[in-house]
Amino acid sequence: MTNYNFSAGPGVLPTPVLTKIKDEFTKNEFTHMSIIEISHRSSQFEEIIASAEERLRDLMNISDDYGVAFIQGGGSTQFEMLPLNFANRKNKIAVLDSGNFAAKAATAATAIGKTAIILDSSKDDKYHHLPMLSPDFHADDYDYLHLTTNNTIEGATYHQDNLPKTTGRMTADMSSNILAEPYDVNQFDAIFAGAQKNLGPAGVTVAIVKKDWLAEQNIQHVGSMLRYQSYLDKHSMYNTPPVFSIYALDLVLEWVQEQGGVDSMYAQNIKKSSKLYDYIDNSSFYQALVDNSARSLTNVVFTTNNLERDQVIAKEAAKAGLFNLNGHRSVGGFRASLYNAQPQEAVDALITFLKKAEKEYK
Repeated sequence: MTNYNFSAGPGVLPTPVLTKIKDEFTKNEFTHMSIIEISHRSSQFEEIIASAEERLRDLMNISDDYGVAFIQGGGSTQFEMLPLNFANRKNKIAVLDSGNFAAKAATAATAIGKTAIILDSSKDDKYHHLPMLSPDFHADDYDYLHLTTNNTIEGATYHQDNLPKTTGRMTADMSSNILAEPYDVNQFDAIFAGAQKNLGPAGVTVAIVKKDWLAEQNIQHVGSMLRYQSYLDKHSMYNTPPVFSIYALDLVLEWVQEQGGVDSMYAQNIKKSSKLYDYIDNSSFYQALVDNSARSLTNVVFTTNNLERDQVIAKEAAKAGLFNLNGHRSVGGFRASLYNAQPQEAVDALITFLKKAEKEYK
């Protein structure tokens, strides 16, 4: 029986990457020791971190106008770093509340003394649709607009073609769909993404920031560990970086390149998600929870409209080798995460199981 991991994060990693990590874990021909033993000041690691940045720039078409940093602390730290570094003119940010992590970004900004204004929220609709900017939005009233491109828990996504249009600065949390579909980096002034969903194992967060915007900031009150410039000046080695996580991230980026890049990943992700959504939409037993135009390619959220029955079916799925299908505790139902490394065969196996469950529990 083949097992498949549908976890929302840490998510599935490419099998070739896991194999290479296993083969090289004790030592490899370059380090002559385990990757978790080498110094972050060694020439071997300098090559690894430089490779990771180069690959990311290549895959996302990141120009020299942007700095790239690899930082610890996850998205939760970024919720504080962004306003500390960039909310210094008006001390106020705008947020489109499209889900749990967008709301957390607003709460974090408020906790550190900034004002976070919720412009629109889809909370009353259980985040089944996307909030949008109103025509009377005045970008100059805020330091920036904060956006969560993909809502991991609720399964709604701002795709490139339905991004908010603003004349002001815009930042994005791309943690769960970075490299899964193409975005024009130039439409954002800062982007961050935790690695553990689509880039590699937990432990490192990618930050992409507009250099000229950063240079405008007066952040003398901000500690050096929470300054993006600290990481850019030291090539992400201001302090000891998460060596293993960056090593694994570089391997994942190499794998994405070998698959044909983001456009190829996008095509495969459309194929995978469309197949699953088509089955759900044509079933009288299951129901997708998100409006069609806003559906995520990476986190498919659905239910039988009976939460107890959903839990029973999810347990049966695990027995069949389909793991971590439970929806987030705040939503319930099912969540099938179809990150880049999730093979088409996993979707086929899931649909086969769901058909069987439909016959047994309907």
